[in-house]
Amino acid sequence: MFINIKGRLVDLAKPRIMGIINLTEDSFYSSSRYNSDSEILGAAENMLSEGADILDLGGCSTRPGSAAVTAEAEKRRVCDAIGLIRKAFPDCVISVDTYRAAVAEAAVRSAGADIINDISGGELDQGMFPLVAGLNIPYVMMHMQGTPQTMQLNPTYVDVVSDILQWLSERAVRLRQAGVKDIILDAGFGFGKTTEHNFEMLRRFSEFRVAGMPLLAGLSRKSMIWRTLDVTPDEALTGTAALNMTALMKGASILRVHDVREARQVVTLFEKIYPEGILFDQYS
Repeated sequence: MFINIKGRLVDLAKPRIMGIINLTEDSFYSSSRYNSDSEILGAAENMLSEGADILDLGGCSTRPGSAAVTAEAEKRRVCDAIGLIRKAFPDCVISVDTYRAAVAEAAVRSAGADIINDISGGELDQGMFPLVAGLNIPYVMMHMQGTPQTMQLNPTYVDVVSDILQWLSERAVRLRQAGVKDIILDAGFGFGKTTEHNFEMLRRFSEFRVAGMPLLAGLSRKSMIWRTLDVTPDEALTGTAALNMTALMKGASILRVHDVREARQVVTLFEKIYPEGILFDQYS
């Protein structure tokens, strides 16, 4: 469960928190959008002070039905923001949230990102896997059925967990064969799944551990929470905390969240319950 981040070994047996910084104007949760330099730096400072282990920067909204921005616009947003944050907080770990190889390459080589977080698992840009292999940095591989524009039209599975696990495993084999060592799996809550699919995935989340790789859970303020509770995304923090605890107890290594302070509290309580962590055989 160790990953190598530019020579630093990070133990993912200890739950980690990834704070979301959206550099867009149309992300589904409006309070996660940061556009000016002061807003970006303020968000980074707050998240790091509240306990974020990773900052995840995205320059293109991937909410259902979102319109894609050009690669150049996305690259400019991401690289400018990484440069700002890296200058102010040189030791922080930065992830770039993109499915475009050209954006990922610029973010890593030019701006200094540490991790690539790809919602498409290499499906939307065939150059992504060769790039990851060449850069030799950690790669978050997420499952998505369809594209952000089509994924919620009629998502269908024979068995949602088995189908996603097979999809992730096949691509992990390709990455391993290409020499990629540090792969983090993300089942993709809300990306080409119904609410029923999402809750089935969470109930059986521990089954994804069979692949032997760290798991990321991205549940923060998702529609599976606010639609079930009949609230708005702004009112979905309590539900997010509840599902994040469930994900940790079923084997999540990283929580990707909008609200770092509250996620850190969840992790603290989890570690109080399981001070030695959860062993693999406890997932059965």
